[in-house]
Amino acid sequence: MTMSRPRPVRRKEPEVLVSCDETGASVVCHVAGDLDQASVSEFREAVAHLSKTKRVIFELSAVPFVDAAGLGALIGAVRRIRDRRGGAVVCAARPSVRRVLQLVGIPRVVTIVDSVKEAQAYFRQPGMA
Repeated sequence: MTMSRPRPVRRKEPEVLVSCDETGASVVCHVAGDLDQASVSEFREAVAHLSKTKRVIFELSAVPFVDAAGLGALIGAVRRIRDRRGGAVVCAARPSVRRVLQLVGIPRVVTIVDSVKEAQAYFRQPGMA
């Protein structure tokens, strides 16, 4: 019987990366990678702490693809923030992602803008969270 060589153990790379930065009165969550069935648990875990945050900007410029599971995770995060009387905005989505967001009616749930700067201006309006 021949022994096979040990194979190196490959660590699973994260499917989606989320980094959150406090910028003034809001938190900007930069999301990178596909937001899909394979990555939603990582996304949910990364944004779980945001439900206590008053103003959250989900910056999606580095998200090339989103599926139904990803949309559900994004909507869930927005709703948890709103349940705590906070506000959320989605910004910088690529045209293909923005089209999907619009087709499924996401703008009825959360405001979509072109940039972080626009999102911060949105929060400065009277009556915003």
